[in-house]
Amino acid sequence: MKVFGLAGWSNSGKTTLMTAAVTILTRRGFRISTIKHAHHAFDIDRPGKDSFRHREAGASEVLITSGRRWALMHELRDEDEPSLEDLVARMTPVDLLLVEGFKRHPHPKIEVHRPSVGKDPLWPQDDSVVAVASDEGLPDLTDRPRLDLNDPEAVVDFVLDHVGLPRTMGMETAQ
Repeated sequence: MKVFGLAGWSNSGKTTLMTAAVTILTRRGFRISTIKHAHHAFDIDRPGKDSFRHREAGASEVLITSGRRWALMHELRDEDEPSLEDLVARMTPVDLLLVEGFKRHPHPKIEVHRPSVGKDPLWPQDDSVVAVASDEGLPDLTDRPRLDLNDPEAVVDFVLDHVGLPRTMGMETAQ
């Protein structure tokens, strides 16, 4: 399974680019999955619901299922956060697994960088950043490609070329 990431600071446009890329890739016939890293506590469950009550009672894992989807929630309790490798190993194989976040992990990634956010770029200290997607010119970026953040088709083409996948997995379907 090919793994490729998008990384950058908060409010740089990672999620917007990720959702556009997933839409483009699925339209082109690829099977895509994603992993999203959150730096804060999050919950996909609601207080009072049965699955929430199961976790609150101490269950390590709770799997909730219906005729349309299933979700597995795992409580870390006193465990360390799993590594990206551990998480990838839990995923069902697909054509391309896209990772949002994990900016310090050494998997190949595009940095989503908006100078207007006011944060220093990651790429000068990170060789796993293979390109930078930005909405502005980056005069100090000379050692890797700069991609237009507002052209997700070109970003997707770059990713596919980088991981060695064809530009399409068959007939494109209208969506």
